[in-house]
Amino acid sequence: QVQLVESGGGSVQAGGSLRLSCEASGDPYSSDCMGWFRQAPGKEREGVAASHMGGSSTYYADSVKGRFTISRDTAKNTVHLQMNSLKPEDTAVYFCAAKSGAICSFRYKYKYWGQGTQVTVSS
Repeated sequence: QVQLVESGGGSVQAGGSLRLSCEASGDPYSSDCMGWFRQAPGKEREGVAASHMGGSSTYYADSVKGRFTISRDTAKNTVHLQMNSLKPEDTAVYFCAAKSGAICSFRYKYKYWGQGTQVTVSS
């Protein structure tokens, strides 16, 4: 079992930055992959960024490449999402997720989920 607790959401104007954090506790072998997903009102949940432990491989949605950066602190079992140049279309509830395994692509099912944190970007 893995428990995930997100922090760092909030409101910001377009062009601004936010940093999300997610701390994992429990079985460390079940969080080889940690990632961020988001869900906007009326839309399906989508993958944003994901990273394998040690940062050996990272994945980004095309819509956030060059603006968002995912990083992991393996000593603290924490993953961060630095979001720069935010746009109104980035407004969503952001969820931290974790899974075991070597491939962290969004196409694979993530087993553990946090409660979500709201990010609102105003124009």
